[in-house]
Amino acid sequence: MPPEPSFLESIIERDLEIIRRDAHLRPEYGDHSPEPMIMADFTEYSPFHKGHRHCMMEARKRFPGALFVAIIPGPLERSGRGVPYIMSREARAEIAIRAGADIAVEGPPMGVMGSGQYSLCLAGMFRALDANRIPRGYRQVPGFKEVLRRISHGHRVVPRPYRIVDLDEGETVLEGPLEEDNYVIVSLARALGKVGFDFTGRFIFIERIGGVSGTRIRRAAARDELESVSHMLPPETLSVLEGEIREGRAPMHEIRLEDRIIRNAETLPRDELMDLNLFDEVTALAILRRRPYSSIKEVEAAIPGSFSRHHRQRILSVLEAKVHKGLIHKYIENYPSVIRILGFKDKQVLKEFKDRIPHRRLEIWQ
Repeated sequence: MPPEPSFLESIIERDLEIIRRDAHLRPEYGDHSPEPMIMADFTEYSPFHKGHRHCMMEARKRFPGALFVAIIPGPLERSGRGVPYIMSREARAEIAIRAGADIAVEGPPMGVMGSGQYSLCLAGMFRALDANRIPRGYRQVPGFKEVLRRISHGHRVVPRPYRIVDLDEGETVLEGPLEEDNYVIVSLARALGKVGFDFTGRFIFIERIGGVSGTRIRRAAARDELESVSHMLPPETLSVLEGEIREGRAPMHEIRLEDRIIRNAETLPRDELMDLNLFDEVTALAILRRRPYSSIKEVEAAIPGSFSRHHRQRILSVLEAKVHKGLIHKYIENYPSVIRILGFKDKQVLKEFKDRIPHRRLEIWQ
């Protein structure tokens, strides 16, 4: 059985308070040790599967002395696709540490942000960690290795509708839309450039392995058929996920606060809809025109399409938590105002991490 809606509601209320608090804190920086090397990886781990482990282990083999920091989003428990994670970030962080990460820190609330917004947050986190290396998995498609080569050399390679452009050379590098994992790499490189973080030579690009599907894993978890996908999962993931299911905290990925979404779509006035993050006039008017609503499907159908295929799910997440533009803009401006540590290997690793990074406001998740 999936968790009760009250479980999700308590998470959203708690996390909204965290976002509000973090938005109004200023980050603090200070002196730090130059060693050890920091290898920081951003991955949602929904859930952590053998593809994630392959990327982690390959990167660790190349730099065995580095501290591996897993950046795990995040507040409100909604993914970059706008849909819920399979389990909480606390559980996902526990798996990451058991599977080989040294430190797990909290990433941004991706599900209520546009890709440009959360990429800026992630870039800010890499800068705050002073990351020496950034491992990223990619999918091999014709022409994409040239994109990776240019990013490795620090070029400002940016996504445009249906093409990838090298701003430094003033030319199109690749035509056509990018597969999602590859788009994230380009979007992140662009954001790192925007925040002034020199990423030349910092990326470690690792080709993703086949035979693993997060979608299939989540579907099997929802159907109580984890055994059918156990070959895709490390034992650490199976152990934690099964424990979360027994405790009624997973799987979360098919749960929405439907009554809240319908109520907000049904009752919020035009000005407040316009004030919600990711809402523009077209979206607000479309929601108003299709009232009244009796189901979440009707709300989703009322949301206009967008260049991003994840737009409708993100809008649902914004309606669910009622997240306003001003709050998100302030949050991004100060992000990360706090580096929230979700898990760590041991006390010695924690000390090395605290001494190494320039950000001085750290908080251990309780």
